[in-house]
Amino acid sequence: MQLLRPSTGLNRAQWRTVQRQWHRQLSLHSPITARRQALPTSRLRVPRRQQSTSSSPPDSSLRNWIYGSATVVALGFGYLYITDTRASIHQFLVVPTLRLLHTDPEEAHHAGIKYIKGLYSFGLHPRERDTSDQERGDLKVEVFGHVLDNPVGTSAGIDKDADIPDPLFELGAAVVEVGGVTPHPQEGNPKPRVFRIPSQNALINRYGLNSEGAEHVAMQLRERVRQYAYDHGLGLDAEAERILLDGEAGVPPGSLREGRVLAVQVAKNKTTPDNDIAAVAKDYVTCVNHLAKYADILVVNVSSPNTPGLRDLQATAPLTAILTSVVDAAKSVQRKTKPAVMVKVSPDEDSDAQVDGICSAVWSSGVDGVIVGNTTKKRPDPIPKGYVMPSTEEKLLTEMGGYSGPQMFERTLSLVTRYRNKLDRGPWDDADGSSAASGTEPKRSPSAPPVPASAKPEKASARAANPIEASVARDAQNLKPLTPEADKASQQSIVKLPERHSTDDLQASGQVLEPASVNSVGSAIAPPPSNPASPSPTAPQEVEPTPAPYASLGPTTPPPSSTSPSNSQIPKTSATAKSTGFEPKVIFATGGIATGEQCLQILNAGASVCQVYTTMMYGGVGTVTRMKAEMREKMNKKSGKQ
Repeated sequence: MQLLRPSTGLNRAQWRTVQRQWHRQLSLHSPITARRQALPTSRLRVPRRQQSTSSSPPDSSLRNWIYGSATVVALGFGYLYITDTRASIHQFLVVPTLRLLHTDPEEAHHAGIKYIKGLYSFGLHPRERDTSDQERGDLKVEVFGHVLDNPVGTSAGIDKDADIPDPLFELGAAVVEVGGVTPHPQEGNPKPRVFRIPSQNALINRYGLNSEGAEHVAMQLRERVRQYAYDHGLGLDAEAERILLDGEAGVPPGSLREGRVLAVQVAKNKTTPDNDIAAVAKDYVTCVNHLAKYADILVVNVSSPNTPGLRDLQATAPLTAILTSVVDAAKSVQRKTKPAVMVKVSPDEDSDAQVDGICSAVWSSGVDGVIVGNTTKKRPDPIPKGYVMPSTEEKLLTEMGGYSGPQMFERTLSLVTRYRNKLDRGPWDDADGSSAASGTEPKRSPSAPPVPASAKPEKASARAANPIEASVARDAQNLKPLTPEADKASQQSIVKLPERHSTDDLQASGQVLEPASVNSVGSAIAPPPSNPASPSPTAPQEVEPTPAPYASLGPTTPPPSSTSPSNSQIPKTSATAKSTGFEPKVIFATGGIATGEQCLQILNAGASVCQVYTTMMYGGVGTVTRMKAEMREKMNKKSGKQ
């Protein structure tokens, strides 16, 4: 082409035109062009891009806005529903799904803890959105100087290492108990060690107090305090921590929430010899030294059925020595307000001598209260009344470990009534508990007044010589309020009755509250055997009515029209014990409490708080909210409200 160009006589522009025509002719005869011409013209169309100045149609913009708004609203309502403890999805979908994904109950438990902890860190955790506790205030109770929003709590075992105390508070519980915590880390018993009995909503466990140790749990609780101080603008230094722990921030130092308290359960290591009481006491004191300043309540666990020899410590002499050491250690904690001390007792130690011995140790040591109930070594009938049990579950009942479930309720109710009656009679006369050990009724001195804190020094030695007066003085000192306002408030009963549930109102309406009968429903677990040495039912006996915190459930008996009700018919509150000159002991109850109605029975029997564990394992994160709603419904029916 370059050679032919000079001979053509064409200029450069003409030559370029010839080249384009030539290339066009060549392309028309190429095979690629032939194939393209065979295709449909619709496939050869290339969509044109609209100019940037053109706008979309109005109907398209409106449609996009509607879709976007609907998506935002759906996500918002979905978030509010899923994170509300009242949502039934938690009980009927989340719990079965968790059990399906994790067939081993212990793995399901750990997975649930991780899920709740992770959701809480992103603000997506379940929480109680019902504000009835604050608005109505009909479930408030006063315990150890704290006015709690409600009388429902969670038991130890749900959060063994203080991983999720705040998420548990968010579920509506007024008392959260973490632990049990041992002085040093220990693995517990070999796996598998937890077994489900779904037909009874029950569990059998033999964990053996597996724990990360007191130092680890103390670090968890300390980080929680520091995070709270930082979030509320107090800083991260030691002074900010001191302000919180001394109660100067206006919240309890343990729970860090108004109307709530944090209990920390402590126990001994499995390897500590049971017959060395000094070593056992040292284990408990070690835990107290690490954990006391981060707790509102310290719980001494001597009732686990899965630690060999632990329940033997419930004998009067060793229990008194251990509890006295714990009380003294709790008093020495570097904090303005000292934590209360409670002891958790076994439901299997149910003979009169055993109960009397425990009560003697409680009064002698200066412990502030008792948690009645734990898992039991006893088993219900193979097929309890009202249940259909598969054969596979019948075999599980032979597994070693502690049983927990609704079948324990009647036993717990009976023990609460017995402990309330015995503790309200005051300290023993014989501090060594010899009468209690022998099974006879020890002498009591309910009329002896407590020794005031301002007693003269020369009388101190005389008090020390009398163990009873010494224990009373120690108890009074431990519970002495710090301000005149607190002193005035402390003169009120442990449980603050709502006005519409006062005794006077009940008498005026012809309703007299009595303790709920422990024999109203047949118990699958046999009740404690009667003591042959006890007086005959026909013999005259001293009747000690139990406190009735809530006028919602106990059987109502109208008084005779011609005479006034007898003293045995009129319920007495904790003022009964106060009138004798002694600060009454607080009772928490756990074991088989599955409904709000059962919780009311426990409260009417003399407890201040009912705690749940197994019920939450089957009922999910909405268990506490559901129970409180059931309690209010029952109370409204009793008071005639719809």
